[in-house]
Amino acid sequence: MALASQPESLTLAVMSRASAGPEIQRMIDLIARLPGLGPRSARRAALFLLKRQDALLRPMAEALADAADKIEQCQTCGNYDTLQPCAVCQATGRDDGLICVVEDVPDLWALERASVFRGRYHVLGGVMSALDGVGPEDLTIGLLIDRIKAGGVREVILALNATVDGQTTAHYIAERLEGLGVEVTRLAHGVPVGGELDHLDDGTLATALRSRRGV
Repeated sequence: MALASQPESLTLAVMSRASAGPEIQRMIDLIARLPGLGPRSARRAALFLLKRQDALLRPMAEALADAADKIEQCQTCGNYDTLQPCAVCQATGRDDGLICVVEDVPDLWALERASVFRGRYHVLGGVMSALDGVGPEDLTIGLLIDRIKAGGVREVILALNATVDGQTTAHYIAERLEGLGVEVTRLAHGVPVGGELDHLDDGTLATALRSRRGV
């Protein structure tokens, strides 16, 4: 009777927990912490894994255990790898005079996947955000300045997202790098390849117009 008097959503949640053992429920709760997944998506993912234990669940568990034991953040650039420094930092044939500053590791991976940059990287670990209480001291800006002061860097590319926080962070870093003898550049923003003007938002069009160049 007490269960029936509870709100429907809470009743369903209690029933869901009652139908799964503690090990399965812990698995669901952990999966639900992943970005973009809620309780229902986590239950579906858990069931999918449980139905494919030999093909997927056990190999995934082994891979996650290896990652927890062996993978760490590079002390030079902030990338994730089993090596210290990471493979990108150790790679020969890259231009040590170029440092590309990115917000987080997925941005570094995206640039590497595109194979368009052959310099070095620096991961900030986020962007400045007054709303989220993230200031310059919470990012690796100080480590970036130390790398530049060590010498050999001629250009810093600020490859940050074209958001208010991203551009605020880029502006702050540019100011901090003044007087250090390096050129500071940003990624171009505007009309994407294959884009049609009438499908673009006003901000993108305005940025593209301001960033126009000769032909």
